[in-house]
Amino acid sequence: MTPDELLTSTRSVRLRLDLTRPVPGELITECIQIAVQAPTGGNRQQWQWLIVTDAERKRFIGECYRKAWYAYAAGGRPAYPPEDPRAQQVSRVVKSAMFLADKMGEVPAMVIPCLEGRVEGQSSTAMAAFYGSIIPATWSFMLAARGRGLGSAYTTLHLQYEHEVAELLGVPYDRYTQAALLPVAYYTGDTFHPADRIPLESIVHWEAW
Repeated sequence: MTPDELLTSTRSVRLRLDLTRPVPGELITECIQIAVQAPTGGNRQQWQWLIVTDAERKRFIGECYRKAWYAYAAGGRPAYPPEDPRAQQVSRVVKSAMFLADKMGEVPAMVIPCLEGRVEGQSSTAMAAFYGSIIPATWSFMLAARGRGLGSAYTTLHLQYEHEVAELLGVPYDRYTQAALLPVAYYTGDTFHPADRIPLESIVHWEAW
């Protein structure tokens, strides 16, 4: 794949995660090796990466995610005009998101990127800098996974139970923040295409808003 093909075909994979095929640990560590080449604030490199493959631990984390997703879904979704590309995508996104919520605990591997520090009570500037030191690496992990035939999805809903997950995994909660939960599995098929997006003329501003 060219860089443009990789960037425009890396999707959130949920329905097409192969839950039955094990993922070699060396593939995951290869992806992390690439991920940590991403920029990080002040070159501090304060990230930690947790890989979870134990069935009982995955089941616990999956249940936390499932409860959080159903609570989130109960809040409803925004309505879009019929011509908006998001309007046609809603039912498909909800179906795949529900599937992942129900099956999260069965994925072959989970990767939890963490960053040293916590942002509670911090300014918006501090929070932006904090997450800006882990989100680029997390996205790089997903791109590296795509290049190796692996799918993932950037999820955060398990953070409603971050303290409980930290206790389960031995994460020092007061020192490290879990930034995301990435299910990792081989994907089925290979027909990922660029998605329909809002036209640029409605979101791009030159010189002023």
